[in-house]
Amino acid sequence: MQRVTVTLDDDLMEDLDRVMAERGYTSRSEAIRDLARAGLTRARVEANSEAPCVAAMVYTYDHSAREVSRRLTAAHHDFHDLTVSSLHVHLDHDECLEVSILKGSVGEVRHFADHLVAQRKVQNGEVVIIPRK
Repeated sequence: MQRVTVTLDDDLMEDLDRVMAERGYTSRSEAIRDLARAGLTRARVEANSEAPCVAAMVYTYDHSAREVSRRLTAAHHDFHDLTVSSLHVHLDHDECLEVSILKGSVGEVRHFADHLVAQRKVQNGEVVIIPRK
């Protein structure tokens, strides 16, 4: 390991200490290492759209809205080579949650995720992309 000295302004230090307390870190070094790893992973994902990845796409939608279920199913079939598995959950009478595990290039996964979230009556959507070596 290498020792690095970093100067942080007071507001940033307060934010770091708050995150440490919320997540249960016992040292600033470990908190900063984890935050650095997360930032480097995100930079790696953003830098190379051809890089292989796995991802979790999570979204909610109103299943009773006209044609939305059909459109979402069709999208998954159109991108069948990316979809590894899906989980469908009924949150209440009208709202459903789906979680899709995806595998492909970062660019393909982002394109598919953007396509799903852009569908009418999809209320919320997030994709978590994890680069593979």
